[in-house]
Amino acid sequence: MRDWKDTLNLPQTGFSMKANLQEAEPRMLATWAETGVYARLRARAAGRPKFVMHDGPPYANGEIHNGHALNKVLKDFVVKTRTMAGFDAPYVPGWDCHGLPIELNVEKELGSKRREMAVGDFRRACRAYAERYVQLQRKDFERLGVFGDWENPYLTMRYGYQATIVRALGTMVERGLVYKGKKPVHWCLRDRTALAEAEVEYEDHTSPSIFVEFPLSAGDAGELGRRVPALAGRDVSVLIWTTTPWTIPSNLAIAFHPDLDYVARDVPGGDGKAVIVAAELAEAVAAKVGRAFGAESARVKGKTFEGVTFRHPLYERDSMGVLGDYVTLEQGTGAVH
Repeated sequence: MRDWKDTLNLPQTGFSMKANLQEAEPRMLATWAETGVYARLRARAAGRPKFVMHDGPPYANGEIHNGHALNKVLKDFVVKTRTMAGFDAPYVPGWDCHGLPIELNVEKELGSKRREMAVGDFRRACRAYAERYVQLQRKDFERLGVFGDWENPYLTMRYGYQATIVRALGTMVERGLVYKGKKPVHWCLRDRTALAEAEVEYEDHTSPSIFVEFPLSAGDAGELGRRVPALAGRDVSVLIWTTTPWTIPSNLAIAFHPDLDYVARDVPGGDGKAVIVAAELAEAVAAKVGRAFGAESARVKGKTFEGVTFRHPLYERDSMGVLGDYVTLEQGTGAVH
């Protein structure tokens, strides 16, 4: 019987009809390694305009996941297309080998032994852990087909890399770009280290909220009277609201929105006293404090209070009136301490 397939003009291909990745992938990776495909690309692109992909390194603290794959593959697309477009586009991979993710995982592996270890021994354990996952991640990235200088990656734990950081810091010091100061940071009591914003988790918590008066300082009574004649010679305070009463002792400023309307409302039975709140929030504030406000003595924009000082309610110091676009009318008094 005639084989009708022989009568068809079918295209011929050298590609296998099956992917057979178990055999094809190792063979493909071996071919890339033997032929030095990345080095050959670099040699061919020598002298072309440079295109450098600065790749933020992954943590060396576990096997890769879908996020790693998406990140590396998309960046590989960019590097390879730039190479095909006529650029010299090297790619130097790297790993972040410092920080809590690695230390916490090493502590889990060590268990109770961690308490008995010297600092130096613990650091060496962290270094070995990071090196282990650098090699595992590198292998998986290569399997994804990402071309790069995998033989010479940058690792933040290498002493040569750390030396360049020290040299860069020295240059910054010489140029007067480094200063010593104070800054509030999130601190983990258990791990005895500062935390990045992304490492802080907030739980829902019901906090006590209070309203606090900041009286106008004696030194600025005349200045406010010149800006707002209706308040000249008056006993004036600004009212703030906070859900963190324990922060009141450290207060140094009170923020007003420059474009919002603020009113000075009389306090019944207050012998001429007036309190300043955002106009739209005045009635809501009165309801919350359980005390009705009297007549409106003045209405001004928040920018009027820029530079005006108010007495701290606890200490013999002043709090400066400042402007902030972040002040809203969602809750509170319109004045943020």
